[in-house]
Amino acid sequence: MSAPDGSPVGAEQTIGQLFASATTEMSALVHDEIALAKAQLKRDVKRGAMSGLLLSAAGAVLLFSLPMLSFALAYGIRTWTAWNLALCFLTSFGANVVVAVVLGLIGAAIAKKAKKSQGPQKVAASMKETAGVLQAARPHPRLPHQADTALEAVARSSS
Repeated sequence: MSAPDGSPVGAEQTIGQLFASATTEMSALVHDEIALAKAQLKRDVKRGAMSGLLLSAAGAVLLFSLPMLSFALAYGIRTWTAWNLALCFLTSFGANVVVAVVLGLIGAAIAKKAKKSQGPQKVAASMKETAGVLQAARPHPRLPHQADTALEAVARSSS
C-alpha cells in the first residue's frame, strides 16, 4: 500500500518533502479558487444580462404598445361604458404604464440579486487568507531531542 504521493505508508518524509507537498496542494487550491471565482463571475454576468434584457423589454413594451394598445383599449372602454373618449385614452395609458412598471420591477429585482452576489469577493478573501498562511509557513528545524520525543510519541500512539 502506498500514500497518494507514491511513497510507502509509514515511511518517514523529510521536512523538505512535506513542504513541497504542502506547496503543491496549496497551488492546486489556489487554481481551484480561481476556477470558482470564474464560475461565480459567469453566473453574475448572466444575471446582469438577464436583468438588462428585462429592463429593455419593459421599455420596448411601453414604447411600441402605447399607440396600438392605447387606441384599441380606449375605444373598447368607450364601447363598454359611456365615458368621455379622453378618459378612455387616459385609462388605456395607465394600463400600459402598469405593465411596464411590473416588467421594470422584475428586472430591478434580478439586477439587485446580481449586485448582492458576493461570490468573487468571498473567493478573493479566501485567496488572501491562503496567501497569508503560505507566507507565514516556514519549515522549522527540529532540535535533536525534539525529534526523538516526536518519534516516541508516534511509536506509543500506534501500539
